[in-house]
Amino acid sequence: MQNPDPVNILLVDDQPGKLLSYEAILGSLGETLIKAASAREALAQLLKHDIAVVLIDVQMPEVDGFELAAMIREHPRFQETALIFVSAIHLSDLDRLKGYEAGAVDYVPVPVVPEVLRAKVRVFAELHRKTRALERLNAELEQRVAERTAALEASTLELQRLNSDLEVRIEERTREREQALAQLFEAQKIDTIGQLTGGVAHDFNNLLMAMMAGLQLLQKRVAGDARAIRLVENALTAAERGAALTQRLLAFARRQELRPEAVSVPALVLGMRDLLTRALGSGVQVVEEFDPDLPPVLIDANQLELALLNVSVNARDAMPDGGALTIRGTRARVDGREAEAPKDLRPGHYVRVSVSDNGAGMDEDVLARATEPFYTTKGVGKGTGLGLSMVHGLAAQTGGALKLSSQPGIGTRVELWIPVAEHAVAPAAAPERASDAKAGAWSSSDERVLTILLVDDDSLVSAGTSAMLEDLGHTVREVASAAEALALLERGGHIDLVITDHVMPGMSGVELARTLKDLRPDLRVILASGYADLVVGDKLDFHLPRLPKPFLQADIRRAISQAIDAPPPPRQPLGIRASV
Repeated sequence: MQNPDPVNILLVDDQPGKLLSYEAILGSLGETLIKAASAREALAQLLKHDIAVVLIDVQMPEVDGFELAAMIREHPRFQETALIFVSAIHLSDLDRLKGYEAGAVDYVPVPVVPEVLRAKVRVFAELHRKTRALERLNAELEQRVAERTAALEASTLELQRLNSDLEVRIEERTREREQALAQLFEAQKIDTIGQLTGGVAHDFNNLLMAMMAGLQLLQKRVAGDARAIRLVENALTAAERGAALTQRLLAFARRQELRPEAVSVPALVLGMRDLLTRALGSGVQVVEEFDPDLPPVLIDANQLELALLNVSVNARDAMPDGGALTIRGTRARVDGREAEAPKDLRPGHYVRVSVSDNGAGMDEDVLARATEPFYTTKGVGKGTGLGLSMVHGLAAQTGGALKLSSQPGIGTRVELWIPVAEHAVAPAAAPERASDAKAGAWSSSDERVLTILLVDDDSLVSAGTSAMLEDLGHTVREVASAAEALALLERGGHIDLVITDHVMPGMSGVELARTLKDLRPDLRVILASGYADLVVGDKLDFHLPRLPKPFLQADIRRAISQAIDAPPPPRQPLGIRASV
């Protein structure tokens, strides 16, 4: 079938029979096939035609395929041309590396599988076709821009004759345009960092998971060696800082896992008063001012506490000689007419939580960059530059907004606009802090020896988690995929609990949980994940306990206790059965 927009494909081989076979295989693509029996003919055809894909035989007399590929890549016109090698002999890894260094994008072994060859050529031909179409669009766009620029220049000559009132309007329009571009750039930056963070968070948390599991178990085995204990504790602290850094990046990118609930801001601040006192020191006086009957807000209590702590520590650093820090909570209503409300905040009822200090303050340049990730005015080793960016991400992900105001020598005010919890039953008080969580553990009367099926495709994480579980006295059976887990359960044998990783090839942890809910509704499942977001199609229609990576032994102990003690979920028909 003839392609309406065919591209040129160059077939290079010194054997006419092979050229004919390639022509027969690729003829159904509808592209223009050009044949060359030598490197010299190939170069001539390249100079004569716009070639999208070059199919090169590795073994040719005079000039072999590797040398031809290098010659093609040396020409500036052919830097992006797709080169595919066809090799009738077994190539070693060094040969493949040599080919890739020469400029190849792919290999096709002989005997050639027609479907494979067509698929590979089709991909690069389509890429070339789309690139060519994009270049045409860019040329048209440049022409339109040139025409628009000429029109704007003509308009500028006319505008110069207008009165001062028109000049003021032009300046206002220019400022609006700059603000729009700045907002667009900020949105693109957040999206880019979000994609990067999401891509590395899972793997990074898996690495931290393996490190922290090993360090925590090692900590128990060096109890008599003070120096070894100190080294292990330092390494464990560093790993926990790495985990916190990943969480802050996820917060800025608005991809952290949130558990929103009705939170009483005065009660939360009251619960963290001792923590603030220790963090800020005796030189900073904390003042609390809250509207009477302040409604609860809908937010993750732990993340709100962390955000207030980050902002308060920043205020402390801005007041090296001491000062006053005021935490204020007031009602706010947004209906689109408030000048003081953050831009793009949806209409509704909010609680405005502000933290103000009388410290050094920030100038306009620093204030404009205050929420950028990794931007800090503190010295080396005194800050990551992720505090305010994390607060900004939390506010946006919660449906609220962050507003900053500051004047050098006067101080800074950080405002969090948080939506009111409309259907709150009981406001949540201060959240459980990490130090309290680590201290929490089962008593000996609560201990149960369980047979646990551990599903994780990462052997390092699986080994560390298994060791922690066995150290708790449980029996662990490890498998590397959801398919192996289902096969093991089908063979029989007693399993009390399944702990599964979420991101796995083939079948995800959520899909495995769905299948187990249908096959074994009485079997408890815990989902361990190093990345908060569930991929499209992985949304659950039932509650599933989550164990965010990296976790410590106390975390996994608590998760098991909650999973075992929770009432069994009611069995519900599944809309779609997961398959292995």
